[in-house]
Amino acid sequence: MSGALYAAFDRFPTRKGASVHIAHFAPALFERFGGGLLAVLGDAELPLHQFEKMPWGQVEIVRYAQPDVNFLERALGYSAMLSELLDERGDDLALCHFRDPWGGVPILSRPHRYATVFEVNALPSLELASRHPSLSPRVLEKIHAHERFCLEACDRIVTPSRITARMLEVSGVPAGKISVVPNGARPCDVKPARPADAPQNYLIYIGALQRWQGVDTLLRAFARLADLPELHLVICASAENRDAHRLQALAERLDIDASRLHWRYALEEGELAAWLGHARISLAPLSDCARNTVQGCAPLKILETMAAGVPLIASDLPVVRELVEDGVEGRLVPPDRPAELARAIRILLAYPELADELGRNGALRIERESSWKHSLTALQNAYEELAATRDAPRAVSMVG
Repeated sequence: MSGALYAAFDRFPTRKGASVHIAHFAPALFERFGGGLLAVLGDAELPLHQFEKMPWGQVEIVRYAQPDVNFLERALGYSAMLSELLDERGDDLALCHFRDPWGGVPILSRPHRYATVFEVNALPSLELASRHPSLSPRVLEKIHAHERFCLEACDRIVTPSRITARMLEVSGVPAGKISVVPNGARPCDVKPARPADAPQNYLIYIGALQRWQGVDTLLRAFARLADLPELHLVICASAENRDAHRLQALAERLDIDASRLHWRYALEEGELAAWLGHARISLAPLSDCARNTVQGCAPLKILETMAAGVPLIASDLPVVRELVEDGVEGRLVPPDRPAELARAIRILLAYPELADELGRNGALRIERESSWKHSLTALQNAYEELAATRDAPRAVSMVG
């Protein structure tokens, strides 16, 4: 056995945080094994099957693309595709690394000799209720049971946040089974050229638009800055979806001048870096909700802002304090309080020397301890610990 599998129920590639994460972690796994198999989601624009030649070997990418089915049908279809792949390739795999139960159940529920790593960034049972309100409690409980099976049956768990690790420990996962592998960012050596259509002075938000991201709080804060007509807000999101339409409607109700609010979607990495690099302030207004405070997260938007040397204002939550010290690399404000956020924005605009110092300190922290190089070193250490502690191949079957 010499190959490796990285399985993720995420479309790849995109500009979403999950895709950025996959783009760094999967090659680290494949380089270790001289190549491998990447099983992800696709769409009409991406090939269902392709090969990528790398200096250390070949990566085979297999995508599942059924855009017209609902979420559960797509999840079950992805699991079935992965199960077929394992029927064909399972005996050749030395390690399977997966990000979700849709990949974990087919990987773990068959007799196997490969080692297994469950990368826990989020648990679907805790997130799907808000993203897919039509799902019944019975379905959510079944998803939770699949999560528990994966957590118990896998050989190793990696997670980007100490908050998430603590949640798993409270749920009964042995602490010694968990490795915290933080997210990272690429240090910015050269500032990109300013976008041709960028306003002179603007705030920026980059990332997804779900309710727990707190973009509604940001819009309410921006509405309180109507006396600064030269100040604009740029929102860079991965897709113009239902959440985007909800927030656009909120901006209209708040009577925000549409000429001061700019929406950008699915920007390429270079385009996004240019918009971020020339912003006066970058905002990460995460909401105080169970998804952020109990489950935990490790927002790439915060790390990428710091790497770009851009002043940061973020919510004062435990997951943020893992990455940022208030008054050193950024300003932390109480979550879900538009007035407090607006006040913090005014202060940094009024004191540009302070803002510049926060940006410089953030860039230094990324270079010192939070680059992707540091993250991948931690991931390789987790693989080494797994290799050292896994006594013998296991055969696990799922009941029920």
